[in-house]
Amino acid sequence: MSLASPAFKPADLPGFAFDWALVDVETSGLVPRNDRVLSVAVVTLGPDGEQTGEFSTLLNPGCDPGPVHIHGLTAERLRDAPTFDQVAGRIGGLLQGRVLVAHNAQFDYDFLAHEFARARMRLPVDRRLCTLALNRRVDPPTDDLKLGTLAAHYGVPQTRAHDALDDTRVLAGILRASLREAARLDLPLPLVACPPRQDPRFAPNPPRTPCAFRNPGRLTGSGPLVQGMKVAVTGDTRTSRAELVGRAVAAGLNMMASVSGHTSVLVTNDPSARSAKARRARAEGVPLVDEPTFLRLLEDVRPGTPHGEPGDAAPPPADAPATTAGPDRARVAVSAPGRVSVPSPRTSGQDDATSPAPSVSEEATAEAPRAPRTVRRAGGSRGPLSGRRVLVLGGTHPEAVAARTRIVELGGAAAVNLSASVTDVVLLAGSDADRRMRRVTSLAFPTHPAAWLDAPDVPRRPSGRRTTTHVLPRGGVIDIPSPSGPAQTPRWTVTASWAQQAACEIDVVAFVVDEDEQVSNDEDFVFYGAPENPGGTVRLHCDGPTEQTISIDLAALPPSARGVVLAAAIDGSPRFGHVGAVHISAGPGTSAAPLVHATLDAATTERTMLLTEVYRRGPLWRLRTVGQGYDHGLAALARGYGVDIAD
Repeated sequence: MSLASPAFKPADLPGFAFDWALVDVETSGLVPRNDRVLSVAVVTLGPDGEQTGEFSTLLNPGCDPGPVHIHGLTAERLRDAPTFDQVAGRIGGLLQGRVLVAHNAQFDYDFLAHEFARARMRLPVDRRLCTLALNRRVDPPTDDLKLGTLAAHYGVPQTRAHDALDDTRVLAGILRASLREAARLDLPLPLVACPPRQDPRFAPNPPRTPCAFRNPGRLTGSGPLVQGMKVAVTGDTRTSRAELVGRAVAAGLNMMASVSGHTSVLVTNDPSARSAKARRARAEGVPLVDEPTFLRLLEDVRPGTPHGEPGDAAPPPADAPATTAGPDRARVAVSAPGRVSVPSPRTSGQDDATSPAPSVSEEATAEAPRAPRTVRRAGGSRGPLSGRRVLVLGGTHPEAVAARTRIVELGGAAAVNLSASVTDVVLLAGSDADRRMRRVTSLAFPTHPAAWLDAPDVPRRPSGRRTTTHVLPRGGVIDIPSPSGPAQTPRWTVTASWAQQAACEIDVVAFVVDEDEQVSNDEDFVFYGAPENPGGTVRLHCDGPTEQTISIDLAALPPSARGVVLAAAIDGSPRFGHVGAVHISAGPGTSAAPLVHATLDAATTERTMLLTEVYRRGPLWRLRTVGQGYDHGLAALARGYGVDIAD
């Protein structure tokens, strides 16, 4: 069967001609470390788009097959199938030397990596391409980016959904069409370099039971210890470290691997110790006790205040001045023209409503989420540019910032990259030097001078999507929709994207914070080296050199988690003023059309930036765009949330 398309000749497109291995897996669950692959299909294509190989098989996972109602694979059907280690060599041969392609590629890649590791083999993949990420760049006019939706949009027949081989053949057609669109728009492919996933550093830690109690503060005088206190240990101990930690956790204490300004006490038998923990404790004024004293105090730990009970700090009034949490997070002076100050992040439930919420249209179904409520916005999404996506080219950084700010004020979405959804292009001085200008001209995108933004007169243009999107300014807040039917709250995803960079890399990180805006444990800092917190409730997805996604399982976050703060950090000498705008999109699930858009671009000299926060407000969750930058690096930012990053 040939999968080549007469209209698509990848060998004629520089940067698009690869040997491809298209993959789809059906699994017993969603967690690669715990769940198993039930079926796998691989279709290989050459640089000319012709099929060069195909393999598919059911697999005996040796466990419960999970949601049979989704994949249809019962234990009886799988009983006589081979185990993964019996076919790993053949699968590895098809993957070797090729770019792995999948829809939501990190999911398939992670499952294969863990299966190869169980078989004591290396997953032979050096690069992968996610067709979901590619289509986020292309941005076709579809309601969502699910495989079936894209298949219908691109005219690819689909006969058996959730059948691995059929899904892979459908994926081949979507890949061809998506590459064709990317070439038309001159979009670089979001290829991801793949680390050696058999390395145990990349496996998530076993789930840790969160401390059930609020941090009551520091140990005073001779005690007592109170449940919820954050305790760290440094140096040698006569009691085994595992036993010491186990006894403390059983007593209701929160054992930490590092020291911050919120640490209650540091246990050490050497008060003059020069360890990093001891130095930090002395700098922060954290009390030190020796092991015998700590063991004595463990015999009488006083009751603490559970998370969420009335002992929680009362939220400040809506007009209270905002403060910046964390001893190391000094506010950066505002210097850029047109830059505005925003309140520091809040996760304690402060009510940030300043005006009545507008009514929002809703296409309600029994399973659909309720439409979000915009709590605060500037300009709004019903201005003359409502429904339009405007790209700004050229100009100085302050001029481009001012133009994008004006676009949002007029109800439009400020684009960062050229895509199929761009409706207008504003040309500032020097725009002719932008590499995208050639495509803008050849594809006849409507272009306008800067003065057009003073009073744009445009015909209303349907976007082709039925999903309502909200354009938020810096500091804008929106209620995250909750299910209106029996379906569980989906994972909420926040994607940050930026223009292709040559001089630096950008890392997106997340902090799962408590009511003190501190991580409850070090594993609640999610970053490239630890892309998932222990419970898997917060995950980092690296989808290419210009975008990264944080997904959050809101329903599974423990009561101690009052919010998730997302930030970006530059790895290199440039600053965010050189990077330019960072675009934020957010919505339920990985394939849904975004419900929220925001553009954060007021930074100048900053090396780190708080992007958004997702936080509890009573029974609701809210998303707030932040856009606050800091001149210091990621290590200093992390310390403000109670995490020490090793050099």
